[in-house]
Amino acid sequence: MPDDARYREYRNSACPHDCPSTCALEVERVDAHRIGKVRGAAANGYTAGVICAKVSRYAERVHHPDRLTRPLKRVGDKGQGRSAFVEIGWDEALDRTAEAMTLAAGKHGKEAVWPYYYAGTMGLVQRDGIERLRHAMGYSRFHSTICNTLSDAGWFAGNGAKWGADPREMAEADLIVVWGGNPVATQVNVMTHIARARKSRGARLVVVDPYRTGTAEQADVHLCLRPGTDGALACAVMHVLFTEGMVDRDYLRRYTKDADRLERHLATRTPEWAAGITGLKVDEIVSFARLYGGTRRAYLRLGYGFSRSRNGAAQMFAASCLPAVTGAWQHRGGGALYGMSGIYRIDKTLIEGLDVVDKSKRLLDQSRIGPILTGDKRDLRDGPPVTALFIQNTNPAVVCPESLKVREGFLRKDLFVCVHEQFMTDTAAMADVVLPATTFLEHDDIYQAGGHTHLQVTRKVIEPVGEARSNHDVLCALAQRLGAQHPGFEMSAWEMIDRTLKASGLPDAETAHRMGWIDLSPDYRTAHFLDGFGYEDRRFHFAPDWKRWGLDHAKMPELPDHMATIDAADAEHPFRLVTAPARQFLNTSFTETPGSRAREVRPTAKIHPDDCAALGLIADSLVRIGNRRGSVVVHVEPFDGLQRGVVVVESIWPNGAFREGIGINVLVSADAAPPKGGAVFHDTAVWLKPTN
Repeated sequence: MPDDARYREYRNSACPHDCPSTCALEVERVDAHRIGKVRGAAANGYTAGVICAKVSRYAERVHHPDRLTRPLKRVGDKGQGRSAFVEIGWDEALDRTAEAMTLAAGKHGKEAVWPYYYAGTMGLVQRDGIERLRHAMGYSRFHSTICNTLSDAGWFAGNGAKWGADPREMAEADLIVVWGGNPVATQVNVMTHIARARKSRGARLVVVDPYRTGTAEQADVHLCLRPGTDGALACAVMHVLFTEGMVDRDYLRRYTKDADRLERHLATRTPEWAAGITGLKVDEIVSFARLYGGTRRAYLRLGYGFSRSRNGAAQMFAASCLPAVTGAWQHRGGGALYGMSGIYRIDKTLIEGLDVVDKSKRLLDQSRIGPILTGDKRDLRDGPPVTALFIQNTNPAVVCPESLKVREGFLRKDLFVCVHEQFMTDTAAMADVVLPATTFLEHDDIYQAGGHTHLQVTRKVIEPVGEARSNHDVLCALAQRLGAQHPGFEMSAWEMIDRTLKASGLPDAETAHRMGWIDLSPDYRTAHFLDGFGYEDRRFHFAPDWKRWGLDHAKMPELPDHMATIDAADAEHPFRLVTAPARQFLNTSFTETPGSRAREVRPTAKIHPDDCAALGLIADSLVRIGNRRGSVVVHVEPFDGLQRGVVVVESIWPNGAFREGIGINVLVSADAAPPKGGAVFHDTAVWLKPTN
């Protein structure tokens, strides 16, 4: 096709990356093998034509010269990179992988094989199909903990169901509270709807975050609290609401359980008490409480950030209590939203092989891959070591806690690793076999969202780059070699999408694709829990039954509270570290694109100017950040948008971007937080030392 704008067309698609927005896209198709511009779909009520800059530059990623285009076999040292590999054919690559998985299962039992994945794509077929292979073969099961396990438990504890007020209602709010998120960087569409409310209604924006993010810079009020203290703030706000008569007692009586116990409990959770924990001023806490309690249309947008802590579930629960105390759920533009996944009700039996699950197989925690690969008996128990990994959609050598242990595990000589990837990531560099993967524009899939209500079915826009193959096609090819039996391995991705939609009571795949998206928004009363919350008694629970949400429930507080289980600063580790997302990256995606790399420049530590002065640090000097797990060296950015004793390193940069070849997650613990596990990326005590 001639390279002429007259011949170009835009195809509907959806952003697959690990973001609640799952933006509806229009992708310029230059020809069968090339894309041009990527823009947001203006007709979609949530995306509203707005997408983040990194996805708008997606041609950089699809057509990057470093894309993997042929299968590779390692012939050099692990971790060396592309020079350690030679190209091989697909049959040899798949045969080698299947043989290694079979040998591992034969020597140690099938639990020695661990299919490992996460959210490099959020498409249901291409992301979750690996579970079908796991279940059909009886391999070790996968406890997904790296993202939302903690926040889910905290939200479910009170609400009993995972949905909330339609995000488009933010445009009708008089107050929006963004708590635990930075949508300017991580969910740009939220800012679109906030801007509409501010322009049309004069709405106010409050941001609760341990540092001055891009979102906080736009806020009317920024509550810059210490990391891991959000529960104390929420309790003090509720104390003021009760003591100053800003609760809706009729709503409490009709819709909640244990409100009297809550009120008695909060009597001692004063603003003065919370100020000592959070580092906020008493007046800041009281002013926020009065603003929130005095605004009927108060919309609480809760993110994941403040739950990435040992007390994360308790923090999410405490914050989620606010609209139940004031009755804000009763008003349009009021209530809260954490996630919408509960509205979709997709039947994933075919995709994930849920009809062949063997729950007697051991469950291994995704976030504890370092301890698992280094033989920690708390994880392996009486089971065999993991001696074969098949990895899709994730980069654990960089993103997982305790990076030194992860590296040590990958360097084991008895461990076989196959990585299916788009680029030579740090994890792919540790592999024995690397398979080239398609991007979302080169395969079919189905997407649901966390941050809105649209289901989207997409078809490939261009042909696969080089010899890249989709996750689904690779899984089917491996299944054939391994002898895995399941109907899903005999279907194309499109056939699987079609059958899954029909089994879920939705339009067929072709119809859904032609529609662009299907809005599954619940009716207003359901979304606002006005016909009851998700529990059997239809009430919001202020004293949740935590054992319902995880085995490690005994540590959880009975009522909303500050749960003092964090990795607190002490004389040896006087700083608290937050490893927040960088604006131009999405986990480790986009770290390879020149546009994103140029804008982020390099790993940097944001440190309060007074702490810099005390340590003799100046702008652009080097500081070593460390604890008992290791240390890293980064450049210094004096920054007054956080409290003293807090340091922020926006990430996730590849390990090689750091001066000593190991990234920020070397400092983060792999501890599993209660009640059900979860990664604690923002709960780390460290020391700082000037260095040359």
